[in-house]
Amino acid sequence: MKPHFFLPLLFFSFLSLQGFAQTTSLFDGKTLKGWYMDIPDLEKDSSLRIPFIVREGMLVSLGNPQGHLISEKEYENYRLEVEYRFPGKPGNCGVLVHASTPRSLYGMFPKSIEVQMMHQNAGDFWCIVEDIQVPDMEVRRGPKEDWGITEGKERRIKNLTDDSEKPLGQWNHMVIECKADNITVWLNGDLVNKGYAATAKKGQIALQAEGAEVEFRKVELTQLN
Repeated sequence: MKPHFFLPLLFFSFLSLQGFAQTTSLFDGKTLKGWYMDIPDLEKDSSLRIPFIVREGMLVSLGNPQGHLISEKEYENYRLEVEYRFPGKPGNCGVLVHASTPRSLYGMFPKSIEVQMMHQNAGDFWCIVEDIQVPDMEVRRGPKEDWGITEGKERRIKNLTDDSEKPLGQWNHMVIECKADNITVWLNGDLVNKGYAATAKKGQIALQAEGAEVEFRKVELTQLN
């Protein structure tokens, strides 16, 4: 056999040793397959509109009634890429990672760590009956005696930048990397948050309906080795 025939085999063996980074789209552009909704007010009144829809190839959170679109699967050690924009009036929304017990906070939010998408605050962490640490904790979270993970406590950990968001109407590219007990967030190429010692290492992923309409054109997950 000629030596060059060995090259593809050697290359494949190298890739096998390194491991493949498997990327999966969590949104197929047509349906909400792989997700389910938890909308408390919709349970009480079935005549209310459904707040998560597919429109023109985009996953859209209409904002109200408020609640969550939750992945059917749990994930651990991954990189999540989300492209989103506020098409109209800016407002509040977020991506929740390591989500588990539903309605653990204010009868609405699942136990999780939120990566904030709220206009002018994108990249903040919000602790929702889970916790995470960052450097300069008191500067970014406030007095230590106020910290907590339940109602009435200081659950917000401010991000690292003030100008990483695109102008309203333009697409933002957010990357959330969850590896062991670390969570790192980039927004439009800027490092906007990095936490460690998270109290959860795996769970579901959730998108919020929290008052403002938000369009998502990409929700992709790459499994990390």
